[in-house]
Amino acid sequence: MPPPAATGPNLTAQQRLIALAASVAATPADDTTDRPYTYLHLQMWNRATNAIIRTDLRRWRRGADNSGREITRRLPDMLGVDHRPDPDERELFARAPQKTTQYGRDALRHYLPEPPPTDPTALAHALAPPILANEPAYPLLLASGIVGLATSQYLNQEQRTATLRLLASIPTITYQGETTDIADRTGLTFAVTADGSTWQLIIDGRTGELLAAHERVTGKRPGLFSYVLILERGHTTTEAEEVAEPPAPVE
Repeated sequence: MPPPAATGPNLTAQQRLIALAASVAATPADDTTDRPYTYLHLQMWNRATNAIIRTDLRRWRRGADNSGREITRRLPDMLGVDHRPDPDERELFARAPQKTTQYGRDALRHYLPEPPPTDPTALAHALAPPILANEPAYPLLLASGIVGLATSQYLNQEQRTATLRLLASIPTITYQGETTDIADRTGLTFAVTADGSTWQLIIDGRTGELLAAHERVTGKRPGLFSYVLILERGHTTTEAEEVAEPPAPVE
């Protein structure tokens, strides 16, 4: 359950994020960082020229040398860009052809060098050059940077806290209530709109983990630009392991 201070009435988005950052709970995976591989399971919908590319990705990265393995399943591209992913569509990935790719040393780079900064200002500078701070798109650069970070590498309790404090520093961020993503997980939803685009981030109200992120654009070709689900994240001892889903918290 999210802390009452994060969901109470008459609070700004910044106040909710600060309250959430102050109460971020540890996850079972926070205690397994000594294992050699980081594991991520993502499902992604990304705009191409005039289509949506749909991908299920499982990635094992060996921290010692950035080698590893990816297993991908890809559904046929959907023509057009005004698409909204739904739960039924997710079930199709299980029947899609599987492709395994092995990566050698330094072939699987992190979004940011390890470990990512835990100071919010330093993290902001790492994600977006400070010289762009007055540009209209700067809030989007921060939001998309946090999404890129969370979909590339494991963020521990302290690092998740930093991302929440960084989001709280965005003056234009808004709170959209508790919503459910297409994997049927409920979280606190925050939105950042700038320069013809809106990012929606659904954040677990207990652990501060990013569950899903959704970017839609306006303009001449409005519609979906990106949708990503972070389904599993953790650490494993071999490339063959997957991370078991943690038990649901007791209400």
